[in-house]
Amino acid sequence: MSLKTRLTRCELTIGSWITLGHPSIAEIMAKTGFDWLVLDTEHSVLELSEVQTLIQVLDGQQCPAIVRLTSNHPDQIKRVMDAGASGIMVPMVKSAQDARAAVSAVYYPPEGTRGVGLARAQGYGASFQAYRQWLRDNAVIIVMIEHIQAIENIDAILSTAGVDAYIIGPYDLSGSMGRPGELDHPDVQAAIQTVLKAGIQHRKAGGVHVVEPDPALLQQRIKQGFIFLGYSLDIRMLDSLCRTHLSMIKTAS
Repeated sequence: MSLKTRLTRCELTIGSWITLGHPSIAEIMAKTGFDWLVLDTEHSVLELSEVQTLIQVLDGQQCPAIVRLTSNHPDQIKRVMDAGASGIMVPMVKSAQDARAAVSAVYYPPEGTRGVGLARAQGYGASFQAYRQWLRDNAVIIVMIEHIQAIENIDAILSTAGVDAYIIGPYDLSGSMGRPGELDHPDVQAAIQTVLKAGIQHRKAGGVHVVEPDPALLQQRIKQGFIFLGYSLDIRMLDSLCRTHLSMIKTAS
């Protein structure tokens, strides 16, 4: 079953973040059984050529590759989709207009405005028509809700045709509310609850990124009602495991 279908059915899916460009990291994480993996170009130094290599690795493991963009720009969307991405994660979506722009950039006319080119996604020119059908059935568009303006426009954003799911960016959201990093502040929590309720109303899979590799925190988010969950990221899992094990070793010595 495709990720798009699972999101449409509002099934629980758990993925993670990749910020390091070595193919072995992507392969290891895909083999563990994540439902999807995000290739983060917004807060990493991943280049487009590295992104395509990582997509190829994830394709080999039948793990959907979602590219987190640096902006909602059609040229960037076109390039990562041409590289073979399963979908996109769009930062700072503040309005229905922003959401429609992202959807339009993924699809070819008449559904959208994406320019036609022949690259990896289109079988290097051998399977363009098959790719058009694949897009309709499988392309995933995730909007990031991370600004107070998005909260004010949440119903319009989540009712936009073509949006498959959302994920909350709590740090940027808190910053836009004048309370950067105060994630437990009542106003920030109220905003998050507003998004969660809207997601349920519009039947859009929604989630958050649980940055620290803490299974208990992940379970807490699931109990809150989130079903599209990012669990940690490559660098945090590596750092946390090294520190924890080394601490245990030193304590036992």
